[in-house]
Amino acid sequence: MGIGARHASTSAATAALLLCLATAGTASAEEAPTDGNSVPADQTTEINNRQGWEDETDQPIVEVSPRRCDGPSTWYQFSSKKATFVPSWWNGTSFKDGPGGTMTVSVLKSGTISLEVSGTGEWSAGAILAKAKTTISVKVAGSVSISTGHTYSQDIPRNKYGHMQYGSWGYKANWKRYRTSGNGCGAVEIGHGTTTLPTNEVGWKWWVTSS
Repeated sequence: MGIGARHASTSAATAALLLCLATAGTASAEEAPTDGNSVPADQTTEINNRQGWEDETDQPIVEVSPRRCDGPSTWYQFSSKKATFVPSWWNGTSFKDGPGGTMTVSVLKSGTISLEVSGTGEWSAGAILAKAKTTISVKVAGSVSISTGHTYSQDIPRNKYGHMQYGSWGYKANWKRYRTSGNGCGAVEIGHGTTTLPTNEVGWKWWVTSS
C-alpha cells in the first residue's frame, strides 16, 4: 500500500525557522543567551508514539520565590506548563495512509523547530528560555534541528486511517514577568504571555481516525 503524503499549509521557511516576537506590547532589549540554545540533529533523542505523554490540561507550577527585598529588580515566573507535541509541519514530515494495512514513513526533508513566544509588556525570549531550562526541563531549546531519515512503521486497524506527524515532544507554558516596587519587597507585573518550547526529544506521533 502506498503512502499518501498530506502536505501542511504552513511553509517550512516560515514555521520551522521563525522565532516569534511579541504579538502585542514592547519587547525587552535584554540580550538573549546564545550558548546551548540550539540542538543539532545528531544530539537529539528519537522517541516514537509516546502515547499518554501529552497533558490534556495545564499543570500548575509552584515556585519558591526568593525574598524580593534582596533579589533581582526584575524576574520571570511560570504559572503552569503542559506537555505537548510540537509538530514540524513542513512537507515531508506528515503522512496519512489507509484504510487498513501498514504504513512506513521517513523524514524526507530536514528543517528546524523553533521556540515560539507571545506576550504583552516587556519580555525577552532568551530570558524566558533560560528560565524554562531551570523551571520546566533542561531539555528545552531555542531550536531543534531535524535531519532526513528516522524511519518508523505502524499497522493500521481495518477500515481505519493512520496518521504520522514528526516533531518534538515539548511543552507549552504560561509566563509572567515582574519588577520590584516601593521599597523593593513588593512586585508589579510588567509582562505576561505564553511560550511553546521544543526539546531535544524528537520523533513520530501516531494516531488513527475513521476517515
